[in-house]
Amino acid sequence: MSRVVSLLLGAALLCGHGAFCRRVVSGQKVCFADFKHPCYKMAYFHELSSRVSFQEARLACESEGGVLLSLENEAEQKLIESMLQNLTKPGTGISDGDFWIGLWRNGEGQTSGACPDLYQWSDGSSSQYRNWYTDEPSCGSEKCVVMYHQPTANPGLGGPYLYQWNDDRCNMKHNYICKYEPEINPTAPIEKTYFTNQPGDTHQNVVVTEAGIIPNLIYVVIPTIPLLLLILVAFGTCCFQMLHKSKGRTKTSPHQSTLWISKSTRKESGMEV
Repeated sequence: MSRVVSLLLGAALLCGHGAFCRRVVSGQKVCFADFKHPCYKMAYFHELSSRVSFQEARLACESEGGVLLSLENEAEQKLIESMLQNLTKPGTGISDGDFWIGLWRNGEGQTSGACPDLYQWSDGSSSQYRNWYTDEPSCGSEKCVVMYHQPTANPGLGGPYLYQWNDDRCNMKHNYICKYEPEINPTAPIEKTYFTNQPGDTHQNVVVTEAGIIPNLIYVVIPTIPLLLLILVAFGTCCFQMLHKSKGRTKTSPHQSTLWISKSTRKESGMEV
């Protein structure tokens, strides 16, 4: 449950109602400052000739230490949808183009009702979450899965072809989405790209480097706690010793004369008259 809530918060943070909203850039790894979410990369190719097959996409993700996207639940699906919406905002010149995800099946030509149960995640995930478009998967020779992204296509029986899943031939050429483990080095800056449409802005794209102020402070302060405790103990010991010494000193009574008086009787010389 906590993971679902975390992913939903990630989707909200990605594009809230404030003035700024993160703009996802093709080929840029997107991570989160709380270091709990996975990182993602949307690989979009405007030129159709640059798009890749399922296996090529899988190898590309693995070569960078990631995997082709697996989806754990609806919350993660919504998070990916938010990223794609920010990647393909109107006026950016980005056209239709589906995205490979890591779901596929073994076997040849299954057309029985058991076909949907044969799909598995290429990263070994056991997630049973599915988001098939109406009448999908069609099975047959189509064994690899894409996430629809066809905003200009006329809606079909299942509505617009946006973000639902469809099985396709594995040698077809598409964009792809990679998934990575959360960043484990909280002190490393995370490059995040935002866009703003506030009046008077001269640049729509603003690149900001963040490291997550609160997490960084925590990781800086925690290692110094033993040293701070040692300093406090040493300071307290010095104060105690000084106080103890001051009490041991003999204090002069306020009624005691501070003048030195000789105990010997001084003989005065008589004067004869």
